Amino acid sequence: MLPAPLTMDVRRGAVAELGALLADSRVATSGRVAVAVGMGQGDHIESLIAPTLGEAEVFRVADGSVDAAVSLGADLRKAAYEVVVGVGGGKTIDVTKYAASLAGIPMVAVATNLSHDGICSPTASLVYEGGKGSFGVPMPLAILVDLDFVHNAPESLVRAGVGDVVSNLSAIEDWQLGNVERGEPIDGLACSMSRTAAEALIGRRDSIESDAFLTVLAESLILSGMSMVVAGSSRPASGGDHEILHAVDQLFPGTSNHGELAGIGAAFCFFLREDDARVKQVVECLRRHELPVVPADIGLNAEQFAEVIALAPATRPGRYTILEHLRMQDSEIRDRVGDYVRAFGS
Repeated sequence: MLPAPLTMDVRRGAVAELGALLADSRVATSGRVAVAVGMGQGDHIESLIAPTLGEAEVFRVADGSVDAAVSLGADLRKAAYEVVVGVGGGKTIDVTKYAASLAGIPMVAVATNLSHDGICSPTASLVYEGGKGSFGVPMPLAILVDLDFVHNAPESLVRAGVGDVVSNLSAIEDWQLGNVERGEPIDGLACSMSRTAAEALIGRRDSIESDAFLTVLAESLILSGMSMVVAGSSRPASGGDHEILHAVDQLFPGTSNHGELAGIGAAFCFFLREDDARVKQVVECLRRHELPVVPADIGLNAEQFAEVIALAPATRPGRYTILEHLRMQDSEIRDRVGDYVRAFGS
């Protein structure tokens, strides 16, 4: 049976009506519910959920670190909570997912932003020992997206979700390459889900101002996360594109956000594949949504981006992508980066 969330709801006012979901006996039966919220919008979210959640205990998530997740997990274990609800952006949801796994209870995700597919993915990206690590976790039991909050989120973060979804197209190509070159098993259903998520979004002419677009973006991010659950790994949504973003995070931390880096990584990987039609389609999509396309757009020069490409394969040992396939030497990397910048820098 396909692992899937018990319920998925994308609409305005989802946070205020959270109590209706938790009244579903499939989610909670004893009424013992914990809620985790971020520091920024915590007071506002707590005031919205108070009328319907009654005596639910609210915990504040300090940051997106492993320490914050371990601390929340310890709090959840102290009482007989039946479910924990993470309400907020990617950091809050990732911390809550990991804390729920430590406490051995299910988790409900209520997203107030759409910056990446962590809404539903079976991983939690957390800060650990000065860097970022990915930790395997169960996917949420239920997923809600509140469009009122999404409309009020920073536009750059919402647009970043587009870059993360579109990068699926590059990840699928890499998975298929691994299958051909190394005999790596490939899951057709996971590929189909991941591709469907990206194709549903890449050609749309509307953008984040529209509820219709945000609904498709939310559905695509959730479908992308579910594809990873089906695959049992991040393979259908993470290839050379994500190796590039991890290398940027290591070499030049704080440069840009996850989705923006995934988008530029996907565009560069399609350029390396010499897939002119696809790279033009990806670049057009990125530009339409005001996302970075070339290194200068994220504050890096060509030499720095060449360093990123050289490091990228080492960020995911054992994963076979176009970067590992080409085995480029430093001089060739510099040449290809230069060609890419000349082709799309304008």
